[in-house]
Amino acid sequence: MRAADGFTGRANSTLTCGDPGVPIREALAAAERFALRHGIAPTVHVVVGSEHEPAIADAGWRVNLDHPGGAESQVMTGPLEKFASGVAVSRDLPGWWDMTTGSEVTAAQRHVLGSGGNVCFASLTDNGTVVAAVRGAVVEDVLHVARLAVRPSHRRQGLARRLMGEVAGWGLERGATTCALQVAVDNQAAIGLYEELGCTEHHRYRYWTPAGS
Repeated sequence: MRAADGFTGRANSTLTCGDPGVPIREALAAAERFALRHGIAPTVHVVVGSEHEPAIADAGWRVNLDHPGGAESQVMTGPLEKFASGVAVSRDLPGWWDMTTGSEVTAAQRHVLGSGGNVCFASLTDNGTVVAAVRGAVVEDVLHVARLAVRPSHRRQGLARRLMGEVAGWGLERGATTCALQVAVDNQAAIGLYEELGCTEHHRYRYWTPAGS
């Protein structure tokens, strides 16, 4: 169960995996109480095709079709050594936050994106302005990549590929061997890039909420 003042779906949902130890309806009720207690929307994070999906639907929960990131996302994984390049990352850049979250950075955003020892923020600038950015975090031997963004005026110039190479090189230096990332299933441009870097689909997930919530 995770709560972070509403910032990102993963950080404000209950992950469903394994046996909850109680009937599914009781587990969902606990998730709903947790969410209401923390002032966030009741949400469960469900792997597509998992054994829990039918029971969650039978309990009156529905896929959140209005989720800002899209109703369905896929997790992709791949070996870092295939696309790692030179390392040019920074621990914190004001322009990075402006690029990925907006000018007003909340405490929840800083906690979700900045907490942990092995976290980096890579960015590229043009005339002093950040035009592309990405976040990387190493957990054991996996580099988790997130918040990849390129300004519309600088797209189709290879900046996303360059950033991915830099953050992959940073991850290799810290013992990571595998990359993991999430992307909306309708973001074909990003999926195409990740596939070119050697990443493949591992699984898909969706967020479910109580019907009528």
